[in-house]
Amino acid sequence: MSVAAGRASPTRERLLVAARELIETGGYASASVVAIAERTGVAAATLYRHFPSKEELFIEVFRDVCEGEVRAMQAAADAAGPGAVERLEAVLATFARRALRNRPQAWALLAEPVDPLVDAERLAYRRRYAEAIEGELRAAIDAGEIPRQDVVFTAAALVGGCGEALVGPLSSGAGGEDVVASIRAFVRRAIGSEPR
Repeated sequence: MSVAAGRASPTRERLLVAARELIETGGYASASVVAIAERTGVAAATLYRHFPSKEELFIEVFRDVCEGEVRAMQAAADAAGPGAVERLEAVLATFARRALRNRPQAWALLAEPVDPLVDAERLAYRRRYAEAIEGELRAAIDAGEIPRQDVVFTAAALVGGCGEALVGPLSSGAGGEDVVASIRAFVRRAIGSEPR
């Protein structure tokens, strides 16, 4: 069966689920082709009938997980109310809280050494997160909630800063709501908003 023909197959979906489950519990390092195949109940070579490479499988898992994170951050923004600063703070606090709840998966998404193809996808999603934050920053500037600033630079700094701030707690198992509170305070200071 060709990769194209296998795009919607039940086996392909089971491979994706197995890879995601392994990554969620042990990061990319735990998701070997053999482990994915065993978890799915197929031969290791079957993976390559459905994906050109293990990296392509990982990219698809990465995209799916990141889309879920984007939806969760959008829902947090919508629930935060009309204030643009509160919306922005809610987006980054939600990202942090979700990362701390699933540390192996968050480590894999943020910092685990990966194949260059997966790393390129990681950078594309960081850019997508930054674009969403740019919109919130523009809204906060337009509402007079924060001073004028380079929203592209600030958004990239927020995404990078928050991601980097989570690396230590994710790798050590330390932190929780104190980390989320620190990220909220960091966001307000970084964008020039009044502290609460």
